[in-house]
Amino acid sequence: MNPARRPSAAAATAVVLATAGGLLTVGTVPASAATTCASPVFKRQFYANTTFSGTPRKTDCDAVIDQSWSGAPAAGLPKDNFGVRWTLTRDFGSGGPFTLSASGLDGIRVHLDGVRRIDLWKNVSSTVAKSVDVTVPKGKHTLRIDYVNWTGSAKIKVGYAPRTAVGVDKVKPLVPTGTSLAHDSAHRVRFGWSANKEMDLAGYRVYRRLKGTSFGAEPLATTTSTAYTDTTLPKNGAVYFYEVRAYDKAGNESAGTADLSVTTADTLAPAAPTGVGGWRPDHSRKAQLSWSANTETDLAGYHVYRSTTGRPVPLTAANRVSGDKPLSTTWFEQPLPQTGDVHLYVVTAVDTHGNESAASSVVEFYTLDTTGPVDTAHHARAVEDERGVTLTWDRSQTTSPDFAGYTVVRGDRPVGQSGRAWEVVGKGIRGTSFTDKAPPPGATYSYSVVAVDGAGNSGVPSVEMPVTVAGNSTPPPAVTGMSATARENGVDLSWDASDDPGLDHYLVLRGTLVDGAWVYEPLIDGWTHRPEEFTGTQHFRTDAADGERLRYSVVAVDQYGNRLAPGSGAAVLDVTELDLRPDDGASPAVGGNPIAGLSGGIDGALRWWTSGDARSYGTVTGYAVHRWNRTTRVFDRVDVLTVREQAYRDSALSRGTTTYYRVTAILADGTETAASEAAVAWLD
Repeated sequence: MNPARRPSAAAATAVVLATAGGLLTVGTVPASAATTCASPVFKRQFYANTTFSGTPRKTDCDAVIDQSWSGAPAAGLPKDNFGVRWTLTRDFGSGGPFTLSASGLDGIRVHLDGVRRIDLWKNVSSTVAKSVDVTVPKGKHTLRIDYVNWTGSAKIKVGYAPRTAVGVDKVKPLVPTGTSLAHDSAHRVRFGWSANKEMDLAGYRVYRRLKGTSFGAEPLATTTSTAYTDTTLPKNGAVYFYEVRAYDKAGNESAGTADLSVTTADTLAPAAPTGVGGWRPDHSRKAQLSWSANTETDLAGYHVYRSTTGRPVPLTAANRVSGDKPLSTTWFEQPLPQTGDVHLYVVTAVDTHGNESAASSVVEFYTLDTTGPVDTAHHARAVEDERGVTLTWDRSQTTSPDFAGYTVVRGDRPVGQSGRAWEVVGKGIRGTSFTDKAPPPGATYSYSVVAVDGAGNSGVPSVEMPVTVAGNSTPPPAVTGMSATARENGVDLSWDASDDPGLDHYLVLRGTLVDGAWVYEPLIDGWTHRPEEFTGTQHFRTDAADGERLRYSVVAVDQYGNRLAPGSGAAVLDVTELDLRPDDGASPAVGGNPIAGLSGGIDGALRWWTSGDARSYGTVTGYAVHRWNRTTRVFDRVDVLTVREQAYRDSALSRGTTTYYRVTAILADGTETAASEAAVAWLD
């Protein structure tokens, strides 16, 4: 029940001020004149009679007609014989089938646009009710409900509602109005419209179409709101149209609104070109590419990129080889730099808005390197000094990525003479100087410096530099600071570095006494079997510690082979090896032994071999190995080997010392032959 509401002082009374003969008078305006109720709220008026005559005693607003009163409905009204009138004017939109219903105790009349549709006008003691179906035209219409209570209880309930059953309601909603369209920087479209007035409205359907096409059967979106934000708009630069349609609960759909258009920002790149291929022999002098045409309607053309730095090919302006303007064809060719690189090509598609696709698949072209480096030895000069002929030059201002170094060549004749032969005397020089240590003296040579790349291509050679070589016959001075220390497994040598400019290497000479005179032999390289050339200032000579008296000399040798000799200026130094020989009083066999030779290596191993007449000693069944014990001062048998084994490595051997061994042959009767002796001097 909605009881009668007391209107506010402002709504019920209008105060009129006027001057009359200098007096202030106040007049009262009827409350009904000042009360307005916004649609769809009813304006309700209370009368103290059943004829609705005179001025209403009270006027207020009522949203729903559903009341009952057991006494007076409002102050100043009787509990019997009063009347209440409700009025409402509202927009029904497209109209359509409606049901009007009324029930209550005493008189009820329902009017639509002044036409009485329900008439229950009599004094009753029990509730009466009636419903009626009507068709409401589109637009605004007025409802008026009159109610009187003659005696007794007062009750009224009135309603109006659309009929929404499918097959009953065949009236389409009106086309929505007030449409607007906005496109923001985030590529979103906000589509808005005014709310429809239909009471049976179910919602709205939003449609979108590409220019030149029709709206589809399915809407882009369905909503009960009066706005929709489209976040799915393609970013392809095309024009799209929008419309909205209202639909009711019976499924009737209005016509579409007038199309509103938006032109999208094109940020959609074309598809990467496909079918990219090229003619590729083993080594190519020309790149020839072709590919399948793209199908985008806004296609502007293609770009071609080349790189030698590997995958993926960077899509940079520096790598673009097809020019700034997109190609209109689906093929491209150009000569290939013969640098020995693998040249990688890709193709992209570009549209009219500047959007560029991803790169296509890669096509490879292999080239031969026939291009010399750009490096050049500037301001080259040559001069002879004690070191030899030294060439210097200035560093190149530019360099090639495959620069491998400078090569120095020497011509056997001066500049200008024909028939010269060239000899490479220096290769792979990364710096800016080189010394030809020992050109044959007594001739004039022509030198030149040229840059070379990894493929052997030469750059521009330097100027030719003639040099008349005098040579050098003076040996380096005697080596100083020599020291020699006897160790348990050899002699430790060291010396001061020579400051001779022409120094090439050192020789270490080992002197032994032969018939009272010192005889010198250079230390021999075990691989080349030639005198070993030392570039450092120390050497450890591995020798068995047998107490031998030695004399060492270290001589400096220059690039021409000039050197001093012991007895003619070279420094010498005496040293006596430590004596770790056995002192048991027994001597190894000199004869009567099938073991013809026994030796110890610096690898810690003993090796021996037998003589040709070994059988004359009887049947040899094996070999016994004996090791000198420096503590007990006896030879201990440490192993027995088969007759096929003629080498032995002592697992207990100590590094950095000399150990003496004796090996005997074991005969069939178990006896041992005389022993052969050898020492093992093992490196640290």
